[in-house]
Amino acid sequence: MLDDTALPNLRRLLTVCRRGRIEVLYTIIESLTEDGRDRSLDYKISGLHVPKGSWDARVIEAIAPAEDEIVIPKTSSSPFLSTNIDYVLRNLGVRSLIIAGILTDQCIDSAARDACDLGYLVTIATDACATHSRERHEWSLRNNRGYARQRTTAELVAEIARLNGG
Repeated sequence: MLDDTALPNLRRLLTVCRRGRIEVLYTIIESLTEDGRDRSLDYKISGLHVPKGSWDARVIEAIAPAEDEIVIPKTSSSPFLSTNIDYVLRNLGVRSLIIAGILTDQCIDSAARDACDLGYLVTIATDACATHSRERHEWSLRNNRGYARQRTTAELVAEIARLNGG
């Protein structure tokens, strides 16, 4: 699901957003400390620890940030709880979000719900997300329909083209 669907669609979305001058931001899981004492209780209980500066905190090359794109480390499933992303988005004048990445049923779901509650218009790129199984992916999408509009990459590419006069 990740390699054959989500990654190609993430690359496609990144390309069209960059061409359309749509701000691209990344969040990565990365502790602010080497020992991870700052990470969320959930991450501590589940044993999820990505030390500050570690290889695992990097964005994979296939979807790497372009020059001057913002990368924000987070220490919980939702970037809205463990980062200053809301402040950054508001400073950038952002009102609507396209959310994509992994894991659909954890980070994507948490981010979509929190963003909606904070007043953002949220769209989830359904085929540019992945999780541990197709069943978990589909369950998560069904579960958060009230928080986010859901569109495929093809639908979003067409919508962005229309908005940009093409």
